[in-house]
Formats: sequence, structure tokens, C-alpha cells
Amino acid sequence: MYHITIDTQKRILKLLNADNDLVKQYPVAIGKPSTPTPAGTWTITKKALWGEQFGGHFMQLSVPWGTFGIHGTNKPWSIGKAVSNGCIRMNNHDAEELYNLVSIGTQVQIY
Repeated sequence: MYHITIDTQKRILKLLNADNDLVKQYPVAIGKPSTPTPAGTWTITKKALWGEQFGGHFMQLSVPWGTFGIHGTNKPWSIGKAVSNGCIRMNNHDAEELYNLVSIGTQVQIY
């Protein structure tokens, strides 16, 4: 079983195993100041294949006040920046890899 941490200052997503060992880390984009990525501890509630804008792979988070998720992007230049509407953007190949590794119910801590 995996869990995920997202450091919004460093803009890094870490995939950790049950022993808290780092399995993989990925650069990400986060929400801009006017639409920040929601800090807290969430779970992945849905996994879906969405359109090109979302890089095909979307993992929805349990945030109760909107639709937020981890997904790919058709704007690879945005990775490492604070530019999204609150979602966590990844390079498409990274989003596909993560999508295939994690399951619904995976814990995601955003800080």
C-alpha cells in the first residue's frame, strides 16, 4: 500500500510505501495564489481517464468543497509553477505511472 505527500513549497510529489520509504518522486505544478491547492490529508476517491487537457489520467481527491485532483497536463511548461486552479499537475508520463501504481483510497497529504 502506498501513500502520497505533496510539498507545495518545493512542488514535489512523493510516493511512499507502507514503511515510509521513498518509492518515487515527481515534479508538480500547484494552484496559483488565487486558487490554491487545498492543504490537508485527503484520499483518492476516483480514478478516471479524462481528456487531453488533463493528460488523460485523473485521480480525484476527497476535498469536500470542489473537484480537485492529481492529473497530467497539456501544458508541460507549467510543471514546477503555481498556475493551476488548485489541482496538482504532473507530466503526462508521470501521471500515467502514478495512476497505475495507486488505488482508490490512497492517502494524500498536501502541505
